[in-house]
Amino acid sequence: MHNLIKDRAVIGEDDWTLLRLQPAVAAAEGVEAQEGDKPESITVPAGKVIVPLAVWQAQHATLSQRKDVGVWLASDERPEALKDDIERLEMIAVEFPKFADGRGYSIAFNLRARHGYEGELRAFGDVLRDQLFYMQRVGFNSFAVRPDRDVNDAIKGLSDFSESYQQSWDKKAPLFRRVHRQATVNK
Repeated sequence: MHNLIKDRAVIGEDDWTLLRLQPAVAAAEGVEAQEGDKPESITVPAGKVIVPLAVWQAQHATLSQRKDVGVWLASDERPEALKDDIERLEMIAVEFPKFADGRGYSIAFNLRARHGYEGELRAFGDVLRDQLFYMQRVGFNSFAVRPDRDVNDAIKGLSDFSESYQQSWDKKAPLFRRVHRQATVNK
């Protein structure tokens, strides 16, 4: 993946490879399985690879022994599917198939808040500058920006707003609890 932002910095080279089960609709980067391959029969290459949840589940006994395998969740998959593997996964990625699909935000928040995931949490797919501030609020710390966008412009989206009112993953208390105000007395 190119156009990668990780921990608020632009990363030149990504050492993870994304494995897809079927050809992507858009010209997404990664390794594509051959048509007709089933999750249990796909050969997962050596090196750091992010596999679809179906492959992880079908080859769990083998893949869970590797330290260089991450899992990606489609927007219609549940984070609970990984609850028993949270501590061993260095990378979890969440796909945003289109800009208007917000299910990935809930997946990220649940991975962090309910399941205690502490590793790299990456958003990929139709990821644009306008989303980055909100994505980091729910727990993403890595973003594979859409290939046709400038990553140096997109990273500015992480600081589009100086303050947020609501509590979330990145700020545990709402604004009214973070700001101390003096009472004023009118005479």
